[in-house]
Amino acid sequence: MIKRFAKLVSITALCLTGAAAWAATAHSDKETKADIARHRAMSAAHEAAAKCLETGKKEDVCNKELQAACKGMAIGKYCGMKHEH
Repeated sequence: MIKRFAKLVSITALCLTGAAAWAATAHSDKETKADIARHRAMSAAHEAAAKCLETGKKEDVCNKELQAACKGMAIGKYCGMKHEH
């Protein structure tokens, strides 16, 4: 039991160290501006998906439009964001 706990603590510490190193990596101004533009584009795509749903269209139709709008922009099939249903 103690060995498992020690191993878990070691793994957690290693993960936190890696995460801290990754977070400390600074982006250039150009990269930051590209991130801002990408977030705004994803936001616009999600707003369009919300408006699509407000019109009464089926969720599948709106999700396909969202996927098309976000193609190559975000991770995952829901433009970087998925919520419960």
